[in-house]
Amino acid sequence: MEIIQFDTQQELDSYAARYITNLVKEKPQAVLGLATGSTPIGIYDKIVQIHNDERVSFKQVTTYNLDEYVGLQPQNDQSYAYYMNSHLFSRIDIVAEQTHLPNGMADDVEAECIQYDKMLAEQPVDVQLLGLGHNGHIGFNEPDQNLSGGTHVVKLKQETREANARFFDSMNDVPEYAVTMGVGSILKANTIILAVRGADKAQIVKDALTGPITTSVPASLLQTHPRVIVLLDREAGRMLN
Repeated sequence: MEIIQFDTQQELDSYAARYITNLVKEKPQAVLGLATGSTPIGIYDKIVQIHNDERVSFKQVTTYNLDEYVGLQPQNDQSYAYYMNSHLFSRIDIVAEQTHLPNGMADDVEAECIQYDKMLAEQPVDVQLLGLGHNGHIGFNEPDQNLSGGTHVVKLKQETREANARFFDSMNDVPEYAVTMGVGSILKANTIILAVRGADKAQIVKDALTGPITTSVPASLLQTHPRVIVLLDREAGRMLN
């Protein structure tokens, strides 16, 4: 596990974006695992900037997102499909049919999960971008006695819904369920980039990276992966020093 701390969020964003765009330069048919939330926004902005300045093409790239809410139409401005289109896909030359998110509107969500894992098996992820939840979740893999290896439906913890409520008009509008890649699916990526910022994440960063490997802190399972690059701002990494 490689841990890099940055003085500013801009430096963190630039490092992650450069890593991803360099991969695309070297391997035009790269498969990218993507995340949502507040942390990746600056990374996606930097990717767009590099795409424009250096004409890095994403026409042959395939993407798989970690998760999507159950019950939100892609056109809903709080869906992750809408988020990805707004922050990245509509701003680069990627082919829409080569971008994938779990379908939270599927009539048979369980069948959707099986199909998503089948696609991931056929197109293994080269680099997976992750954020870190306050309770240690990655994707929407919440702390539990047991974790699902494959893509699955998850009932969101109250603290996760409260953390996401700031994006919705009210707490009642926050979905209770999501479809998420499982930890096993995430760990199959060749390289994982974990990006975390903010003093409020310092304790969970310490627990995830240096504590025991436990399903009560799902991100701690990243310690078992052979190639994880952890990108932290100084506040998020302050308890590691």
